[in-house]
Amino acid sequence: MAVFRQLFSGQAVIVMFHEIQRDFRHELMTGTSVELFQQCLSSLRRQGWKIVTLDECLHALSLGDPKAPRYAVITFDDGYRDVLSVALPILEQDNAPFTVYVPTAAPTRALKSWWLGMREIFRRADHVTIDPMGVRFDCSDFLSKKKGLKAVVKWVHEDYRRAALLDRTFETHRISLSALNAAYFMDERELQALSRHPLASIGGHSTSHAALATLDPSSARAELEDNRMYLETLLGLPVRHLAFPYGTPGACGPREAHIAEQVGFSTAVTTRKGHLDGASVNRFWLPRIGLGCHPRISFEANLSGVHVAAQAVSNAVSVDLPLRSRAK
Repeated sequence: MAVFRQLFSGQAVIVMFHEIQRDFRHELMTGTSVELFQQCLSSLRRQGWKIVTLDECLHALSLGDPKAPRYAVITFDDGYRDVLSVALPILEQDNAPFTVYVPTAAPTRALKSWWLGMREIFRRADHVTIDPMGVRFDCSDFLSKKKGLKAVVKWVHEDYRRAALLDRTFETHRISLSALNAAYFMDERELQALSRHPLASIGGHSTSHAALATLDPSSARAELEDNRMYLETLLGLPVRHLAFPYGTPGACGPREAHIAEQVGFSTAVTTRKGHLDGASVNRFWLPRIGLGCHPRISFEANLSGVHVAAQAVSNAVSVDLPLRSRAK
């Protein structure tokens, strides 16, 4: 790892979390356990990463100081209540600042949180039929429930418009997404309280958590404008940072980066893996390193730049193979 850090690690990294789960197994290992969250913060400190706000990080990179420390930025997507109840006390111990990206529909309880709905179905049922997929899952044990849920999530991520096809499934299993939103996401009062904490910053995450690339330009713009206005009105604070919902190439691209800048955000983060380098930082296309249920060694590998090395090798092979074929 030390060798990879020397060769491939950047000057800064943005780390992405969602839920920090007390009962990791009960939630089908869909977030980050408390133990893993603590280990990751310890890894950052031990490896010499200085945890700072996103503003501090980008300002430091712009100075181009070769002797500056490496910086880490902690982020949470969606506004889960366990950021307040579980993660915050741990972050306070480290005096670690963080940003929470919140879609309007989470605190207002209107969010089409299909991922929570599907998790609840697999937790309750031993037989799950997803008609739009044409698949029936027999899942009476933990591993098969986890595997089935993962398959449905993968199917939606292949085309985010498929999420709307799950409504009938929720009706069949009597799943209330509004009730799940109330159980898992901060409400407006909790969000206001968190925004006043000296370590916390609140960022935008669109109105409905839609994959913006699937919307027409005016709808995508409204998603960002309305979300920013809602949060600023609720909190009485400027909201300058954005996380694109899903953050994948299928969910956002150059058009969405341009819209984010137009509507007044100062930065936008994706889920594209990578480190930050002072010489080449696009503030509206920032990469992050995500951490879910993966073991600590996976997180440390990403911190070291292993993924950068792997991508470099992959690119080299893809270029070299056609040349060798032609030579033969």
